[in-house]
Amino acid sequence: MEKEKKKLRIGILVDDSMIPHWSYRMIERVKNEAGSELILALRVKPKKKLIKQDFLKNWKELFFNTYNLLDKKINKSTPNAFETKNLKDLLSVNSTFIDINLEGDKIEKHVLNELKKFELDVLIKITNKPCKAELSKVSQFGIWSLHPLESNGDERYLAGFREVFEGIAETEITLYATFEGCKKSILFYKTSFSSDLLSISRNRNIFYWKASSIISSKIEELSKLGEILFFEKIKEINDQPIFKSRNTWPVPSNIKMLFDAPRLMLSKIKNKYDLTFNFHQWILLFRICKTEEISTDLSKFQKIIPPRDRFWADPHVLKRGDIYYIFFEELIYRDNKGYICLIEMDEHGNYSDPVKILEKNYHLSYPFLIEENNELYMIPESKQNNTIELYRCTQFPLKWDLEKILMKNIKAVDSSILFQDNKYWLFCSITNSEEPFAQDELHLFYSDKLVSDEWIAHPENPIVSDFKRSRPAGKIFKYKDKIYRPAQNGLKCYGYGIAINQVIEMTESNYEEKLVDSILPEWGKDIIGTHTINSVGNLTIIDALVRRKKKSKDF
Repeated sequence: MEKEKKKLRIGILVDDSMIPHWSYRMIERVKNEAGSELILALRVKPKKKLIKQDFLKNWKELFFNTYNLLDKKINKSTPNAFETKNLKDLLSVNSTFIDINLEGDKIEKHVLNELKKFELDVLIKITNKPCKAELSKVSQFGIWSLHPLESNGDERYLAGFREVFEGIAETEITLYATFEGCKKSILFYKTSFSSDLLSISRNRNIFYWKASSIISSKIEELSKLGEILFFEKIKEINDQPIFKSRNTWPVPSNIKMLFDAPRLMLSKIKNKYDLTFNFHQWILLFRICKTEEISTDLSKFQKIIPPRDRFWADPHVLKRGDIYYIFFEELIYRDNKGYICLIEMDEHGNYSDPVKILEKNYHLSYPFLIEENNELYMIPESKQNNTIELYRCTQFPLKWDLEKILMKNIKAVDSSILFQDNKYWLFCSITNSEEPFAQDELHLFYSDKLVSDEWIAHPENPIVSDFKRSRPAGKIFKYKDKIYRPAQNGLKCYGYGIAINQVIEMTESNYEEKLVDSILPEWGKDIIGTHTINSVGNLTIIDALVRRKKKSKDF
């Protein structure tokens, strides 16, 4: 009989029993993970503050605090990462709640000895108060903490605000661990996302929802891989040069705010003007060439423009005889729920009106197509239903029936399958966070059969962690005997561009790809984004986000 695997014993270090929503959800996921259990909650006793110090601090940051308060009221985020929740609701009979004093030079020896009795594997640091080095002695795998800006003990440093003030397109998130006897923290994970340059509040909200999923994912990874394999991966990360090029920036003074606030307000005014007199719409573009290969000159593509009350995006295509069948997402703005439509096109570029072919009571998009044994299948994105679903075409091309739920309880987007080396390889982006776009982490699964619910997760998951080249952007294709995977580039906004990655190696134990080219929305003045490309026969089709003038009858 196989011996039951020991659960990871988790502790948390917090400021108060009322904690931010993001950390509540993170702890909840850790607690519910089969391979871990919440053992200990440490609450840091508050440091006594002098009234004079509080007054001076508040006065020096008055303009920033006022601006930040207005920003929160105007740019509300749902769900709100900073809404407070009661930590005690997550504590079970096996959990202990202790107050701890971190003032003074050292933690008292009897306190450390008492904490060691809990035999913690991981201590997660949520508080931004400074942490004594000897506290790492109570946890086998160290103290895990997010982002050095808010873990250095200075409350003037706020993660995610500098990017907005300085116009930095990328907001970085890092997870570090501090170990007993180590002089510096060890990098566990590093990622980034596209900054929301119009709102400090929204940018910080995205930061912490993403951060919450990072910690819980790493706990799960440690539980599943075990200590040896997990720390082999961590060693690979830290054997590379890790450059720290971004300085920590404190909350701006009143004088600095006098210069920065007008510039930020001007950006908001420009954005408001754009949204007042224009609207952004996804459209389709295509080109039919004389040769059967993907068309790369985007300036020669023709537009297929939908009615003004909806958008068309995520085109996928197959060819039967002399007809191209283009499947895509249609979304009517007032309904805000996507479904799958079909357009038929001949070899001269003449096309039919769209027909709705698949709709559910949840959002559908990205209708990926794959054929096997003379059967045609579709995998539309069904993240809203927490599933990856496989549909079979039972009456071509209009009738589709659910054949199999490939995966359940998963927030996956843009699933794309490649049949290679007698296996089916399923690529998708997965998120556990509450933010709307899953762009950061690409996961890979494989199976011997397409119609199966037994997909094996690749040991290197996530195989790519980079919002500029992770999320699938169309069918993986071959060009001159090499394999290329198109991926979304979310640098300036969701759906900004497409990255073309060459697949170098793909086995059950290894995956490697490299970026070889990019498609940026620069071939037309009205184009501001593109995020899907597909090609079959002589036809290449993409989508594009365009800026169009509003009319009085719109919406």
